[in-house]
Amino acid sequence: MPTDRLTIFDTTLRDGEQAPGFSMHVDEKVRLARQLARLGVDVIEAGFPIASEADAEAVRRVAAEVRGPVIAGLARCHPADIDRAGLALSPAARRRIHTFIATSDLHLARKLRMTRETCLDAAVAAVRRARRYTDDIQFSAEDATRSDMDFLCRVVEAVIAAGCTTINLPDTVGYSTPDEVAAFFTAIISRVPHSDAVTFSAHCHDDLGLAAANTLAAVCAGARQVECTVNGIGERAGNASLEEVVMATRVRADRLPFTTGIDTAQIFPSSQLLTELTGQAVQANKAIVGRNAFAHEAGIHQDGMLKDRRTYEIMRPEDVGVPQATLVLGKHSGRHAVRRRCEQIGVTLEPQELDQVYTAIVALADREKTVNDKDLAAVVARVRGGAAAAPAAIVPTAVPDFNSTPAEVGYGHGV
Repeated sequence: MPTDRLTIFDTTLRDGEQAPGFSMHVDEKVRLARQLARLGVDVIEAGFPIASEADAEAVRRVAAEVRGPVIAGLARCHPADIDRAGLALSPAARRRIHTFIATSDLHLARKLRMTRETCLDAAVAAVRRARRYTDDIQFSAEDATRSDMDFLCRVVEAVIAAGCTTINLPDTVGYSTPDEVAAFFTAIISRVPHSDAVTFSAHCHDDLGLAAANTLAAVCAGARQVECTVNGIGERAGNASLEEVVMATRVRADRLPFTTGIDTAQIFPSSQLLTELTGQAVQANKAIVGRNAFAHEAGIHQDGMLKDRRTYEIMRPEDVGVPQATLVLGKHSGRHAVRRRCEQIGVTLEPQELDQVYTAIVALADREKTVNDKDLAAVVARVRGGAAAAPAAIVPTAVPDFNSTPAEVGYGHGV
């Protein structure tokens, strides 16, 4: 594999699904796994088999029914966990056991109540046991970025010697900054013997809003696997967003010269399917997949978009599977956008009509925030019927009273 090729390790079905409100039934996880395969992820972490019978069954079903990506199962450094993961993954054409243990003194003392030496022994034993089921073994040092560097290097060296093939160094609580992450990965890779024989991986959380930035910093420092989720879902504030990391490498290849196997046109469909399955909507201003990511209301922006979309968009919506950019009609819109939307619904306005329609639309939008195509058509009809003398009084035909709630009138969803 070329050194600039990134492995996309998707943990939507494991870390993502652990987040409150995002749990999925077995059939739903299989359906999403099939979409992740279409998206082109390299590894699907299908679940944590020891956690429950349902999780074990989900991993087994994904392993049996989804082809293409490597299917991974999570396991603590306990023999029972390793065996349960190995059994659940057995139907997979390509399988990986992902075993982990915390390495920070805080976690060792307060959570695990074990010594460093016991931790080291457990990590090595887990990797050796996992090799009974597959040669593809990933080891994660939980809370790696808050671990003692000397001890962490000892653990990484030991698990490599035991047969581990991927080393994941998580920023488990999203505590680090990009410069720290870059220095951290650089130090580990340079200090650990035979580090060139394994793939280093970054798993960053978004507690400070830095997950994607920290992931890219790790990549620039030598990591070649990135762990991420669709829509950035996950524990607490979530994980690094798959769509953000991937599109950063596409849009800024000059600064991030890395490739992936992702079919970016499947990004938005993957986001939409996850929303459908979980019932959890994406925030409107979410990068890449949010409702407003390619929507423009400000008149100056709309004018620029109509002349050359590159003035206000650094990527094309169709590149990520979004049907098209949206010129939202609101109180900030300009005449150019109103005229274009009219043209798109088959209406050509004379200059005087445009002035009247524009004034009426702004007045309506000031009350209802956004105006949809049905509203626009009604306003045009009233203007052409001579009822536009007092714009503030114009109410679109067949639209309920303005005191109705947004849900009742269907507003607030853009145009």
